[in-house]
Amino acid sequence: MNTAPKRPDAPLAAHTPMMRQYLELKAQHPDALLLFRMGDFYELFYEDAATAARVLDLTLTTRGQSAGEPIPMAGIPYHALENYLVRLVRAGYVVAIAEQFGDPKGKGPMTRAVTRIVTAGTLTEAGLLDERRDAPVVALAPGKGRNRSRWGVAVLTLSSGRFAAFESSEATLESHLERLQPAELLFPDDCTLPVTPATAVRPLPPWRFHVTRAFATLTEHFGVADLAAFGFSLAETPLAITAAGVALAYVAETQKTALLHITTLARETTEQYVALDPTTRRNLELTETLRGEASPTLLSTLDFTQTAMGCRWLRHALHHPLRDRNEILRRQALIAFWRNNTQLRQKANESLRRIADLERIATRIALGSVRPKELAAVRDAAEPVAHLVALLPAAEADPIFARTLEALPLPNELVAKLNAALVADPPLLARDGGIFAPGYDAELDELRALRADSGAFLLALEAQERERTGIPNLKVEYNQVHGYYIEVSKSHLDKVPPSYRRRQTLKNAERFITPELKAFEERALAAEEQALARERTLYASLIDWLKPFVPALQKAAAALAELDALLSLAHAAETFDWHPPTFVDTPTLSFESLRHPVVERQVDRFIPNDLELDSETRRLLLITGPNMGGKSTYMRAVALATLLAHIGSFVPAKAATIGPIDAIYTRIGASDDLASGRSTFMVEMSEAAYILRHAGPNSLVLMDEVGRGTSTFDGMALAHAIAWHLHEKNRSLTLFSTHYFELTELSEALSACANVHVAAAEYGERIVFLHEVREGPASQSYGLHVAALAGVPREALTTARRVLAAMERQRHHGPPGQLSLFDTSDATAHETSHAPTRQPTLEWPEWLLPLAEKDPKTLPLAEVVDLLERLHELLSLTQQPHF
Repeated sequence: MNTAPKRPDAPLAAHTPMMRQYLELKAQHPDALLLFRMGDFYELFYEDAATAARVLDLTLTTRGQSAGEPIPMAGIPYHALENYLVRLVRAGYVVAIAEQFGDPKGKGPMTRAVTRIVTAGTLTEAGLLDERRDAPVVALAPGKGRNRSRWGVAVLTLSSGRFAAFESSEATLESHLERLQPAELLFPDDCTLPVTPATAVRPLPPWRFHVTRAFATLTEHFGVADLAAFGFSLAETPLAITAAGVALAYVAETQKTALLHITTLARETTEQYVALDPTTRRNLELTETLRGEASPTLLSTLDFTQTAMGCRWLRHALHHPLRDRNEILRRQALIAFWRNNTQLRQKANESLRRIADLERIATRIALGSVRPKELAAVRDAAEPVAHLVALLPAAEADPIFARTLEALPLPNELVAKLNAALVADPPLLARDGGIFAPGYDAELDELRALRADSGAFLLALEAQERERTGIPNLKVEYNQVHGYYIEVSKSHLDKVPPSYRRRQTLKNAERFITPELKAFEERALAAEEQALARERTLYASLIDWLKPFVPALQKAAAALAELDALLSLAHAAETFDWHPPTFVDTPTLSFESLRHPVVERQVDRFIPNDLELDSETRRLLLITGPNMGGKSTYMRAVALATLLAHIGSFVPAKAATIGPIDAIYTRIGASDDLASGRSTFMVEMSEAAYILRHAGPNSLVLMDEVGRGTSTFDGMALAHAIAWHLHEKNRSLTLFSTHYFELTELSEALSACANVHVAAAEYGERIVFLHEVREGPASQSYGLHVAALAGVPREALTTARRVLAAMERQRHHGPPGQLSLFDTSDATAHETSHAPTRQPTLEWPEWLLPLAEKDPKTLPLAEVVDLLERLHELLSLTQQPHF
């Protein structure tokens, strides 16, 4: 069946009782795929069945009728739910799960209710989540009136309980979304997003975004009268409150339970983090390459973590470099401690390796969805956590460990309870039973004993009845059809006592039941079911008992995650020979023997280089040199080392001195944005414009080959203007690489501009890249040499050399206009034999054509002025190349 089947257009009363129940639930969740529990399967009907059959490759069938029509349906086994659920969510669907309640043996259809709604941002199961990255829900609340250019932003990570909110300008909204990397984005369906998110979007009705409703949602959840304790107020942060309330209400609706693990709401500010715009995050390949791969990236280079918690912490840190010097220096001191204690670090890693993902397990305890094996993992984590505590110096001896020691170890009462409750190796799922240790519950022990001791009871009963009746071949047995029975051969029927009741007649024997055996049968047959029911009750009670310990578990998990990540950074520092940077209060950026942390790992030999920038004498560094010479690598190395310093890490340099940095901006590489209809040059100019409008005196700016996407003169003029603006207006610490040699003369006009170049050596027609950054401008670009390395045919290179010579000659001596590419006056006989035979001509720019095709007197005044301005610019650039 290829077309989506429609529900019958009939009143609800015309349907069967079960289908009425289904249709009522579906009406409450029209935008979700409804998984309707029926015994051992989750069934989907009508349109949902067709969708699931297509996405999950299920068989679409029909069964029975409702309202006079066949019921299209598709089903999945209840025990395989997670496997199918992850596929539906990854395909972008919302899934509502309806469970059944009541006695399956009772009359009429069982009661069913939606117990959970699953979306991309509300996953909590280990099997559905990427263990090494978060999947947060982000809500956006647009401003109105005078605040129309502002947005409230809230980020809620259900799997960890982290919850934060802030307000953002529209210009920086995309940068925040790139930093937060939402799994699901909420916004009003009556507004247009100013960005195009690469994530699941969830438009919601506008009434959800009312600030009064959001305020009530938050205050009720936290049990407070206002939000002042969290740093929010209706007067100052209404948009942030709105976004936070929407996020919390949305997540609460999907879970159908209290969100006990969300205990606070943090207020983020722009002063917390070094700003990284989306382009910079992509260009620096922090957590994924430009091709979207997981390695080689900065994260993959640094990640020696032992736990998923530590990896997530490290990923978050790379996207959130700090500006708080105290916290940076605390992390740096911890890394130094572990770097200098290799054996201690190895012991700590051995302990961490034995610790499960306590952060996400704590969330599942709070939501009531934790599994027995996960509770055992909490129990088993107590010992390695205690070993870690024993490795750490006492807080009195070294205060930098005070925060970690305060959060560890795990609460003794919690560990004792789990030790008493759980068997050594509990099952994965609670429904399988066998969770609780002997002695934990007397009723459960009795039920288990009845089930386990049935064989002994039957043997004892058989011996007792033989002796009482005098029937030597009397047997007490069991089969699945008739249950328990006493079998007597026909030769001894006269000895059967009156208390025996006939159950079955055979050819050579009779089978009987006694009141004692009947009572045992009822207990034995019900024992397993009763034991499972008792375990379900005990398990629910255990989870409820554990919920108050969720904050303590979260606190311990956060400390372990940070410890794991800092141990990883310490290992990187020792392995790669990195060193701690020094922070100063004056605008400065200095590196000695700097390397690129990722590229260095990919090559046999990396050439380190120095850098010196300051605000007064060396603010703008013009970098020249050949393509493939290492300019971009050098610039990225500076940015990555600066970022690493601000997460508290050591840096890939012998020494580093870093002043205040509030943002890192990059304009590196070029590509079309076809989806938005923007050319390569438009993308380049958009990125440059963003930097010029946002960079400040404490910003680090990297500009690579600005102006390449247009004509030579236009590109040169733009590069000159952008460099001048960064120096004079933004006053940012800037690395500016260029192939326009004319720009190197800016150092004579600008007080804090200097030239450096990436060195190369020429041997005949070959070039050797030295990858060394030296003072002064480059002597040439070596473009033809690079073309030769790329395999351009020799004939084309010969023509290129001839044309280059003509262009250089005409540049200094020729008239304005388009240079002739076919001037063969200096070509050798060998060269001209391969060159075109067209005679030299003078070709004028296309924008001068109106003067040839139209009467100048008929041209509009504005067009005449435009032509004159262009001609004036061309003449000044051609005859006066100095800036």
